[in-house]
Amino acid sequence: MYSVGVLALQGDFLEHIQMLQHIGAKAREIRLPQELKEVQALILPGGESTTMVRLLDLHGFRERLCQRIQEGMPVWGTCAGLIILARQLQEKNPTPLGLMDVLVTRNAYGRQMNSFEAKVSFPALGVEPIQAIFIRAPAIIESGTEVEILARLSDGTPVAVRQDNILATAFHPELTLDMRMHAYFLDMVEFYNRELVDR
Repeated sequence: MYSVGVLALQGDFLEHIQMLQHIGAKAREIRLPQELKEVQALILPGGESTTMVRLLDLHGFRERLCQRIQEGMPVWGTCAGLIILARQLQEKNPTPLGLMDVLVTRNAYGRQMNSFEAKVSFPALGVEPIQAIFIRAPAIIESGTEVEILARLSDGTPVAVRQDNILATAFHPELTLDMRMHAYFLDMVEFYNRELVDR
């Protein structure tokens, strides 16, 4: 069984751990860069993106994390995790990892009091839409040709995207009872880790 790490420096990492364990996955908290060698995939949870990036750099994660992802390790960023993975932000800070070809703006829908929920069609997960929770959510303004848009809001704004082994969502699937997003990511983990073995 593949081990999925959840970055546990800040944010709602426990909810991801619990969701993964509930569907039978092996999950563990990642607090130090050397612990990355013990997992075959990683989730970057929601939280405060500026704080998370500062802690990533303080603990020396940036180079090792970028290398693992560029080598094919599956990664999924939710909310702040999307901001961290982006190629570029509309704002000056924080400095993202630059791994996913998307331009993102932070807090696109306003403060926490402007948080909202929406039913979102996500064809890869089946006919039933998902209940998406947006909390101080980012928005994807532009995406490159290699980025697949998996789900959009009713106004056309992309809220779930994938680029090869990188998955990102502007919402928080871990705050619902719907486990399909986590199961989808586990399928990615299985696929890309088989590819790594076959190389």
